[in-house]
Amino acid sequence: MTFWDFLVWSFWFYLVVVCISIFIRVFIDLFRDPELNGWAKALWVLFLVVFPFLAAFIYLIARGGRMAQRSMAGARQAQVQSEDYIRSVAGSGSPAAEIEAGKQLLDSGAITPAEFEALKAKALGAAA
Repeated sequence: MTFWDFLVWSFWFYLVVVCISIFIRVFIDLFRDPELNGWAKALWVLFLVVFPFLAAFIYLIARGGRMAQRSMAGARQAQVQSEDYIRSVAGSGSPAAEIEAGKQLLDSGAITPAEFEALKAKALGAAA
């Protein structure tokens, strides 16, 4: 195998990987789109299976702008959910709030007095 054969092989391999990634992105966007009903999605899938390159190019031209907007909205929603989760597990951070939460657990019977004392010592120890 010559150097030029290797470059040609690398070029074709790159094109195949790019085409597969485009098809996957189109399929993912197609099924995430709430604007299309089931029949429209089925027709797009049929079109993508029968004429893959033509259908992918038409999809990217006709629906590419909305494709980017849906992707950004999904990323934004995932970020908001992640931030909400982090806030929920991080707690308030103040020792008084942790002791108050522990006292509520003690009053409800969820923890024992010994566990409450351990929580209080931990909260006060973290503050010092």
